[in-house]
This record gives sequence, C-alpha cells and structure tokens, in this order.
Amino acid sequence: MPVAIRSRHVLCLSSAMDKSKVREYCLIVEGAYLSESEAIHALQDPFIEELVEQTGRFRIHNLGEMIVVPGVTLGMLGVVMLDDRLFEIASVDPEHPLTQHSAKGVCEALVRYDMFDEVNILPRDEAVESL
Repeated sequence: MPVAIRSRHVLCLSSAMDKSKVREYCLIVEGAYLSESEAIHALQDPFIEELVEQTGRFRIHNLGEMIVVPGVTLGMLGVVMLDDRLFEIASVDPEHPLTQHSAKGVCEALVRYDMFDEVNILPRDEAVESL
C-alpha cells in the first residue's frame, strides 16, 4: 500500500515497505509571536540560557551541538509561520527528520519551558493537508 511521504520540498509516493523512509513528524504550535523570527527566538532562548548558565558562553555554532532530546539538536529545528500565532516546528535536516518518538521529546521540552500556548504533534504530511 503506497504511503505519501513529504520531504521538505517534494511530495512523493513510496512503498510502506521502503525501510529507508520514515514517517516525518512536526509540531504545530500556537504562541503570541508575530513573526517566524520571534518564534525562533522563543524556541532557542531557554536552551541558550541554559547553556550560558552551564558554560558561561555561547557561540552561534553551538546550536548544532545543543541537544534538545537524544538525536535532535537545536540547530536542526526550523520554524515556519503558518498563520497568525500558528507555527510549524520541524527538522530542516532531510537526513534526520523528526520521528514520532523524537517529536514527543521535543514537545515535552517545549511544554517544560512553557514557550508556546499550545503544542500538537502531527505527521508532517497530515499537518500540511489539514491547513
């Protein structure tokens, strides 16, 4: 049975038996941010503050080293504004999409840091279709 798999720019059909493809998940979040830039800062700030408290410094290249959950670094997460106050958070690394398990971990981190008012986990292809 074919399954729709959406990569960053291409929608293609793939066999469910294709083990090289995993179902990509994203987080649909709502928050009082007026732009993607504000939402990105809201996502990154608590992790950066934590790193600065631990090490006393921060450099932009540290984003790729800051682990949100095992297998997911802060630098691999991107934010796209979908509507007023509504954003999609997903992996920008096509080699490392968010799995359901890693998306749950990222969701727990977002809830723990209270960055967004509402956080939902959806398969990325379903999130695109529902909007």
